[in-house]
Amino acid sequence: MRHREFHRSGRVGWLRAAVLGADDGILSTASLVVGVAASHAPRAEVLVAGVAGLVAGALSMAAGEYVSVSSQADTESADLARERQELARMPKAEEDELADIYVTRGLDTALARTVAQQLMAKDALAAHARDELGLTAELAARPLQAAMASAATFATGAALPILTIIAAPIDRAAIVVSMVSLVCLAALGAVAARAGGAPAATGAARVAFWGALAMAATAAVGRMFGTTIS
Repeated sequence: MRHREFHRSGRVGWLRAAVLGADDGILSTASLVVGVAASHAPRAEVLVAGVAGLVAGALSMAAGEYVSVSSQADTESADLARERQELARMPKAEEDELADIYVTRGLDTALARTVAQQLMAKDALAAHARDELGLTAELAARPLQAAMASAATFATGAALPILTIIAAPIDRAAIVVSMVSLVCLAALGAVAARAGGAPAATGAARVAFWGALAMAATAAVGRMFGTTIS
């Protein structure tokens, strides 16, 4: 029976975009509505600000992820195209290069040569992509996947402070949104850390710290401008 192993590295492509989207959705929208609520604005204005932040943020995250990951995909494609040309022009030199890589990893020279020859006979480009360039199908850049994951999780995260504004008393909206958002951020950090194999407490603490700092700053700005305007 074949032994199957589970590795977390296959999650890297979508996990990073999903965690970043959800974290940014909660934090940026919560900070926005906390700042507006702290200025003593009516509930309707706070909600408009929150919904506008959700829509703009989700589209911005999708566009940013797509452009960023597309640039990574373009670089990977260019490297593969160059490697394909080199394999066509000088296959022996490429075989030597692959054998040298295996020697540096611990194989003796004769075995490294045999491994290089056999792998190149099966799929030379795949062997060089994996062992020379560090590119694999599992970790390949996927722009559309990253954009969709980022936009969807941003919108989901941003909905939390908006729903809190609807349910909370408007005179205590800033503090209620801050507390709910910090709990959600800490939970998100813990889940993301566990999914990536890191300690949950560390992930929760670092996300909650930066969240508290951001919301405190926007609340201070809202109070200052609200007092000045009134």
